Amino acid sequence: MKSLILYHTLGCHLCDLAKEQIEPLLDVCDLRLVEIDIADDETLLQRYGVRIPVIRLAIEADNDEKGAEKGADLGWPFDTQAVYRWLLAQ
Repeated sequence: MKSLILYHTLGCHLCDLAKEQIEPLLDVCDLRLVEIDIADDETLLQRYGVRIPVIRLAIEADNDEKGAEKGADLGWPFDTQAVYRWLLAQ
């Protein structure tokens, strides 16, 4: 199963807006949303600290809870149409 990772942090209003743009596509594209707070991981904080919200596609593996990341990420700003086009390109 494919997962859409949303890198975010608590209190980020842009992250809340991003989630609103993503949610309509979850059923349509058969995706599961996985939210990862970058504040919990120093590497993610350095990578995405000034860029969140960011989404990334992942494919679940049997023995790996997070899955393998695939393709490029998409950073804010985006709307539902932009996310849909990005997903089609992945």
